Amino acid sequence: MSDTIEKNDFPWGPATGVGSLPGGDAREAAKTVTGSFEDFPFLAELPARGPGADMIGRTIGMLVDLYAHVEPSGWRISDRPGRDTRRARSWLGEDLDALEEFTQGYEGALKVQAVGPWTLAAALELRGGEAALGDAGACRDLAGSLAEGLGLHLAEVRRRVPGARVVLQLDEPSLTAVLRGQVRTASGYRTYRAVDRQVVEGALREVAAVHDGPVVVHSCAPDVPFALLRRAGVAGISFDFGLLTERDEEAIGEAVEGGTKLFAGVVPSTDGPLSDPGGSVMGVRTLWRRLGLNPGTLAESVVITPTCGLAGASPAHARAALAHCVRAAKSLADNPE
Repeated sequence: MSDTIEKNDFPWGPATGVGSLPGGDAREAAKTVTGSFEDFPFLAELPARGPGADMIGRTIGMLVDLYAHVEPSGWRISDRPGRDTRRARSWLGEDLDALEEFTQGYEGALKVQAVGPWTLAAALELRGGEAALGDAGACRDLAGSLAEGLGLHLAEVRRRVPGARVVLQLDEPSLTAVLRGQVRTASGYRTYRAVDRQVVEGALREVAAVHDGPVVVHSCAPDVPFALLRRAGVAGISFDFGLLTERDEEAIGEAVEGGTKLFAGVVPSTDGPLSDPGGSVMGVRTLWRRLGLNPGTLAESVVITPTCGLAGASPAHARAALAHCVRAAKSLADNPE
């Protein structure tokens, strides 16, 4: 990742979404996102449309010289692009068309998401049915293909929304399991060997390097490896705030002091009551105090998001959750203490 954009100079918005939304109407999703986040919209994913609209399928559609099709067990490598790959690319095109329509003249931060190299390696099956994760050469090829494909995708986003300052989010919910050797093989009886941390870091750095703007890594799993991600050069880390434990606190304090942006998932991503905006960010304020950080830095260090994607929510809750993120971020800025 280029260092040409200073983290603190980038026009981060105070709140944004994680990625997925319920439903299957691209125009409705783009309208909802741009209406909710005037200064940090994102390219919505709509997995309810079926295979190819899910986060794995969408990212597979971006790969260069690597193809896959859907099997009952998941996505599997193919020799050539088939119906499933074409469908993934078509839906991404629809989503980009809708985003372009609703961002005419927009200037500011815009987030796009793709699955990172390690979650992709854990999800994508080789021809024999085992995950690419078990084959070091396949992991390298996958990271290279992903980097090349993301470069093309980012160029297309910039062409369609020329005023945007693009943020690339890599979704890595399987990252901790990859590092710990907890990803199960096809049989389910054993697990793939843990991948060396330097190898993990290197692939993340390679993929992040295709973007000359900020890269954020998202994981809504427990035990996010904050220090490793910072070493890989990411500008922001997105996580479910409710899954933090005391042992994460030192790493978070170091991240904040090092200028890493925290995308704090505090608004529930499934249907249920929403607390008042101030209550939603109370935990963030408390953490700041415990770490001895300056409350005045809260608003510039934190972006408020839902805890994870909203694909499992009702459309009404999804809209309410996005609006709530904006109000919670305002509460944090207005009353940091």
